[in-house]
Amino acid sequence: MKKIRCAIYTRKSSEEGLEQEFNSLHAQREACAAYIASQKAEGWVLLPAQYDDGGISGGTLERPAMQQLLADVDAGRVDQIVVYKIDRLTRSLADFAKIVERLDTAGASFVSVTQSFNTATSMGRLTLNMLLSFAQFEREVTAERIRDKIAASKRKGLWMGGYVPLGYDADGRTLRINESEAKTVRTLYDLYRDHGTIREVKEAAAVLGLRSKRRAVADGRMRGGIPLDRGHIHHILTNPLYAGRIRHKGQVHDGQHPAIIEPELWEEVQAQLTAEARKPRARKASSTRSLLCGKIYDETGDRFTPSHSRTRAGARLRYYISHRLAARGGEAGVAGWRLPAEELEARLEAVVRGMLSDVTLAGRLLTAPGTDEIARLRSGLEGLADAGRADLLNLVGRVDIAPGHLILALDARAVAVHLTLDVDRLDADALTKSVPFQLRKRGVETKLVLADAPAGRDDTLIRNVARAHHWYGQLRAGRSFDEIAVAAGVPKRRVQQMVDLAFLAPDIIRDVLDGKQPLGFTSDWCLRHPLPSDWSEQRTLLASL
Repeated sequence: MKKIRCAIYTRKSSEEGLEQEFNSLHAQREACAAYIASQKAEGWVLLPAQYDDGGISGGTLERPAMQQLLADVDAGRVDQIVVYKIDRLTRSLADFAKIVERLDTAGASFVSVTQSFNTATSMGRLTLNMLLSFAQFEREVTAERIRDKIAASKRKGLWMGGYVPLGYDADGRTLRINESEAKTVRTLYDLYRDHGTIREVKEAAAVLGLRSKRRAVADGRMRGGIPLDRGHIHHILTNPLYAGRIRHKGQVHDGQHPAIIEPELWEEVQAQLTAEARKPRARKASSTRSLLCGKIYDETGDRFTPSHSRTRAGARLRYYISHRLAARGGEAGVAGWRLPAEELEARLEAVVRGMLSDVTLAGRLLTAPGTDEIARLRSGLEGLADAGRADLLNLVGRVDIAPGHLILALDARAVAVHLTLDVDRLDADALTKSVPFQLRKRGVETKLVLADAPAGRDDTLIRNVARAHHWYGQLRAGRSFDEIAVAAGVPKRRVQQMVDLAFLAPDIIRDVLDGKQPLGFTSDWCLRHPLPSDWSEQRTLLASL
């Protein structure tokens, strides 16, 4: 009898109760293990690996245990996924379709121990889709309730959690002043009034030994207590929390916590900051703007900064690099990101254009929009999607890059201005997109390969395809490789390598013209790899790039 290798997957949306000796994840695993034991006669065997996601929503597939489970399924190590309920696997119909497709490809399946249906029948598939629809509806309604509760609480001036800022300690739904830390905050405001620039404040703060807040993390270790950088100082100087107020989605409400800085002084500092920002900088503007400057952050919270180098021919190559690489360039062992600016901007431009072109965005952008309003929004979004690169990247509010994925969030205020909407009506979640990617190394340079962004139009490759057809026509007319090479002013070997491009399948040529070819399919690649003449073999080869 064939053994059916079974993996149990468990999930809980919140972290509440996970610290208990026997929690929800244990209960799910126990029920699934009992079900597998009951199927022993059918050859079911429980695998020892545990796939548990605690405190993670079912609205996304970006869950560590889920990703590991799907990887093991793809590798052929799992035959059957066992879950307590279908909504433990996912609460999204779109994600469920992706999971089923991967299971079918690997010859695997799944079973719910509390919900019995047969997906081989039309009624079984209907039942499954209904269950998932209700699960997705429940998740969306719960999310709306949480957002509404947070908004209502902040309008009342309540503290709704998160990182406790420097100068305060948490006190239920409000904050109380931590006097030792509050002295640091007051000193920073005084320094800014005296010096007028954040750079000088940072230097003075370093001399005085001012440090960030120390806080304990989940594993008991202490973090923080480090010198204040310019970004942290700017955040402290612009945070209305220190004036006894609460900020929520662009609106500021009176808070129920005490102020560390007098409101009049806080307003005075804001005016000073605004005036300083408007001063012209005595710096020669670059002929090529870095459109994402100040908007990209890595997994450590370090902001990317523009950089450039020059080739031997004098061409200027732009990059976005982790700020620590620029600030500590002479130190050994400093690691960070170094991404080609032109390529990254092109990739993120495609992501933004895809977000705005999504026909469902108009319905998700506002809470309970009317039919006429959706039609108006859709028209406005279509107009935005047709904008140029600079206009599209100006809509980007923040990009967070971490190994394996990036999160792009559009600036709600900028989008609201273009669509003539009140910014408080926009749903920030609808303006955020998580995009998986792969890294490819090329010398010291790291290339970012986004999963859902096209490779982009490669004009060099297009010219070489056209040249290959021209050379092939000359070969058919009776000219030799040597004659063609002399006339073109290139080595004979180059002609022999490039003429293969004349035999590309029509759909591959169409993708090249549209900029949708695989990212690795370039002219340089063609010089190193002979192309098969069979079109199906060409597609298989290019699909592996």
